Parts: sequence; C-alpha cells; structure tokens
Amino acid sequence: MRNSSEDPGTVAARLTGIAVAGERRLSSSLAEVTLDDGRVVMVKRGDGDRAARAEAAGLRWLAEADTLHVPAVHGEDAGWLVTDRVATGRPDARSAERLGRELAALHACGAPAFGAPPPGGPEDAYIGLAPMRNVTGPDWPRWYAEHRVLPYLRGAVDDGMIRGAEAPVIERVCERLPELAGPAEPPARLHGDLWNGNVLWGADGHAWLIDPAAHGGHRETDLAMLHLFGCPHLDRILDGYQDAAPLAAGWADRIALHQLFPLLVHAVLFGRGYAEQALAAAGSALRS
Repeated sequence: MRNSSEDPGTVAARLTGIAVAGERRLSSSLAEVTLDDGRVVMVKRGDGDRAARAEAAGLRWLAEADTLHVPAVHGEDAGWLVTDRVATGRPDARSAERLGRELAALHACGAPAFGAPPPGGPEDAYIGLAPMRNVTGPDWPRWYAEHRVLPYLRGAVDDGMIRGAEAPVIERVCERLPELAGPAEPPARLHGDLWNGNVLWGADGHAWLIDPAAHGGHRETDLAMLHLFGCPHLDRILDGYQDAAPLAAGWADRIALHQLFPLLVHAVLFGRGYAEQALAAAGSALRS
C-alpha cells in the first residue's frame, strides 16, 4: 500500500500512468484532477483499508452488466480510487424513467447468491463509512436477518443508540421475515447504497450511479433506498422500472422492511434519530 497521505495529483499520475496538469480539492478525501491529455478524473481516498478496492470492484461489476451508467475505474490500490468525473446537469422526468428501466435491467443480471460480493471484491466491504460483510446465504429472509439487520442492531444496542427494551420489535421482524418478505425472488445485482446522493444527473441526459456497496440481494432493497431519502422524479423512476420488470404484489408495503438495514447502519454511524426511524420502520413492517 502506498502512503495514504499522498496528494491526489500524485495518486492520479501513479494509478493512470499519465502526467497531471492540475488538481482541485473538493474535500479532505476527494479531488478533481486534470490529466495532461485533458481528461478530468475523480481521486478518492478510501475510508478503510478495503474500501477503495471494494468500490472499484462494485463499479466494474455494475459496468459489466452494460445496463446503466457508472464512472469508469482508472485505477485503485489499498488506499485510493481513480474514476471518471461525471459532468452534472439537472434531473428530468425522461432521464428518471430511463433510470428505472436501466435499474430493472441491472437487477435482472443477477448475482451468484444473496450476499455475493462483486468478482474480486473483498468479503469485508463497506456501506458508506460502515463495515459490511458480504457473506452468502441460500434464501433472502434468513440472509437479510443474519447478515444485514441483526449485526447492526447489536451495534446500535452496544453503542446505546437503541435501548435493550426496544430491540425486540426489530428481532420480531427478523423472526417473521419468511412471511413478511413476499414472494421468493432470485438474487439481484444491487447497487447496494442507492440513496439520492449516489445518483448523479449527468449533463449528457443520463443518470449516473456512484459509490456502490454492490452485492447480491433483493431488488426491492435498491428501490427502498431511493424512497428513504427521496429522489427527484421518483415516481417516474418507478414507472420505468415497473414497465420493464413489474414488482411483486405488495412491494410498497415492504418498503419499511427493506429500509431497516440502511436505517440501522445510520443509527450506528449517526445516532439516535436514525435509531428511532428504524424502530418505526420495524413497527410498520410488522403491521403490513
């Protein structure tokens, strides 16, 4: 591993093999770097020793499906990732509907199993700043409980974000997952962290997806993530998705179920407010 204190321009030159003409820092971990050939790339420092490799593997896996737009990877190592920069524009209904169709096509490309990491991706990966283990399982309800909900519930309880007396409502959801999960579906190829901030509306009229936590999962999870923090023209995204690959009956009633995982991740990272939302989502899932 090279020194993580390298400046972004040095990293870009090293990982692309092209000299650098300039750089612009966007944050402590992200910079735009202009290469000598005129291209502009994004240089991102990973938050953990596997984060950059996990993100690179995820981007390549999504790109391999050839269904939607993700930035090309130009290089990565244990500490850094270099990708294309996406020139951004404004969201519009037509691009949103196209994204829905493209997302349905991505999901249909499938995965070897629930929890399967992208080829070449680490088992111990990340979702945002939180560790996320990509351990496989034969059926979605059991896998989702064991490897997505319960680890973060334990973390939230240990950190005092969820009180011990509050945890049983989420545990009951896990116990009832086989009946709450809806019709069985094959593993889908997920972006895995599909909140509004990871959708870039490109100047080229396409929606681009960044920062994946890609793995094999249930396709309703990506859609529930879009609902969690809102997304421009979400109704049109859903229209496009439903036209391409209709969702199983009752999918809207299962949104809270699929939001349990990201809400618990946020509770561990950011505190009690998200813990309260997770408890409310659990109660809603049990009432559905």
